[in-house]
Amino acid sequence: MHKLFRQRAAALVGALAGTVLAASMAQAAPPAFTPRWQIDGAGIRWQVQDSHRDQLEMSGRQVSAVIDYGSQADGTLLLSRTVVWPMLRTIPDDTHASLIRKFGQEATPTIEVDGQPAAAERLRQVRFDGALSLQSQLAPGLVLTRTLAPSPDEPALVERLELANHGKAPRRYRFAALERSETTPAERGTHGAYVVEVRAPAREGVLAPGARVHVDLVISGRLQNEMVYVDGGEALQARARKVAQWRSNLVLETPDPVLDAMFAFSKVRAAESVFATRGGLLHGPGGTRYYAAIWANDQAEYVNPFFPYLGDRAAVQSALTSFGLFARYMNADYKPIPSSIIAEGRGIWNGAGDRGDCAMISYGASQFALAQGDSGTARQLLPLIDWCLEFTRRKRDAQGIVHSDSDELEGRFPAGKANLSTNVLAYAGLQGAARLVASLGDARRAGELQQEAQQQRSAIERYFGARMGGYDTYRYYDGNEKLRAWIALPLALGIDERQQGTVDALLSAQLWTENGILTEAGDKTFWDRATLYALRGLLKAGELDRTMPYLRYYSSRRLLGDHVPYAVEAWPEGQQRHLSAESGLYARVVTEGLFGMEAASLRSFTIAPRLPKGWPRMALRHVRAFGAGEQGSGIDIVTTRTARGQRVLVRLDGKVLLDQAWNGKAPLLVTLPE
Repeated sequence: MHKLFRQRAAALVGALAGTVLAASMAQAAPPAFTPRWQIDGAGIRWQVQDSHRDQLEMSGRQVSAVIDYGSQADGTLLLSRTVVWPMLRTIPDDTHASLIRKFGQEATPTIEVDGQPAAAERLRQVRFDGALSLQSQLAPGLVLTRTLAPSPDEPALVERLELANHGKAPRRYRFAALERSETTPAERGTHGAYVVEVRAPAREGVLAPGARVHVDLVISGRLQNEMVYVDGGEALQARARKVAQWRSNLVLETPDPVLDAMFAFSKVRAAESVFATRGGLLHGPGGTRYYAAIWANDQAEYVNPFFPYLGDRAAVQSALTSFGLFARYMNADYKPIPSSIIAEGRGIWNGAGDRGDCAMISYGASQFALAQGDSGTARQLLPLIDWCLEFTRRKRDAQGIVHSDSDELEGRFPAGKANLSTNVLAYAGLQGAARLVASLGDARRAGELQQEAQQQRSAIERYFGARMGGYDTYRYYDGNEKLRAWIALPLALGIDERQQGTVDALLSAQLWTENGILTEAGDKTFWDRATLYALRGLLKAGELDRTMPYLRYYSSRRLLGDHVPYAVEAWPEGQQRHLSAESGLYARVVTEGLFGMEAASLRSFTIAPRLPKGWPRMALRHVRAFGAGEQGSGIDIVTTRTARGQRVLVRLDGKVLLDQAWNGKAPLLVTLPE
């Protein structure tokens, strides 16, 4: 009896274990999602019906602002503005040394209606289209709308308060003048004393039925010996023009309005966060912590390769400035380049040691140079790329594996002595460099780099290829026993030896959650950068049918959910800040994932624009990469479904470059005229 019991118990345990394993290996379905916001023309709108709060960030050349807003439990408006002046540096002049001030109710002009203090604002509607509009009811028929936006050029946040009379009787109104000023101690500022001012003019009169009136509140910061004048109306108009400019280039057209809108907003967030520092134009992640500084991952790897596609002149210049700053740290002894260059280029942060930064830079700089499509830029960046490649070579062991102290997570999760991320980026850096030097006419060296890239790829397969969590995919480091999010990197960067197992693992319940890809199976931490690399890699691998439900869910949640409208950094760290480089990664899900765009040379690229089920067509218009330039209409890519498959049409400034049937398999090569 005891033996029979043990046999049955063992069988039961085995069955249960198999059930658990099968459940963990099942594809995780995206959960049901109910949007809080709706798409409203070129913006999104929340019709307020409950208590809720959120925040978003907006940036200009000399200022950034994180706006906390919402409806409190009693229905009244919640509003707080955290304003950052990245070039007003505090002491010590470290990564987080931007002057920051928070402004609440005290930074609002007093409003009177019919001789009495106005009642508390009751939030009714919120709209965002590049400016944030908060519409509240003050009294029956009386609506106050606050519109907030940063000045594109001046160190100021502008808030327009517009009072509208929707009633049938005239109303007397009065906005009291508001003038507040603070001068910071000179010894606490890198550049001496700073002046922070909050100003709004007085205005009063009678508001007729159907009429509107406004005053502009300006929150500004400056050097003590500096003069700053900001016209609120001009600043709001300039901001609207800038947003329209970003929206008009690199335009996505699909049957899915959520994807189109999320892509449009991602361009804004990625491009707006460029600051006019004393070291030149520099892109900064934001989040009230990361300004006037660059990182080898956020800038060099994530967002710089995207900027040529958008063609924004300042963003492209910020990429060149960042690569130039990294190049200053090349040295004959091949000591590591700093992970981060801070304080407008005057200092460094290197607290995590070598994170594989040279692999990040060689990959990002070569992709940027190729996409920019200019031989002068390519020759300018090639010494940095070459130095980074040589640094990486010197970190290889006898097995061909590149060692680094950590990875981009800087020790938050274990990465061993050699990790998958650094090695895959090293491979991609060699591939990009090979294409770059071939474009510059050095076929011999291009061949050598290609051979080295293939050796690196083989080493990756031998060392990292493993069965993890029941899947034939990759271990992240020697000793790694749990699935990690960065198994997506090989897919995203063209390594397909373990494609099926990696696809299955990424979409399994072990990694995929309602918040996207987990950093590590069994943990709760997520970083959007990993989810975005995964989506890009899955689409690039041709897994449209399985991937599109996740892309739609992720896009809907970020654009129309409870924290909108951008990709976020991470959770729990940073509480899902809207760091800007992540928006660049979202845009690359479309350009490199959905449309399969990949640089082949300075003047050519391959595309694989696979149409998801149910889509008759899609288009990516006004692409500015590969030397297409700022003038003209740029590159248009249009693909339509036909009875036998797809047809792909590519034009440059209206002239057809490619027009042919496509079976949806091998990428198509597009070459631009010299």
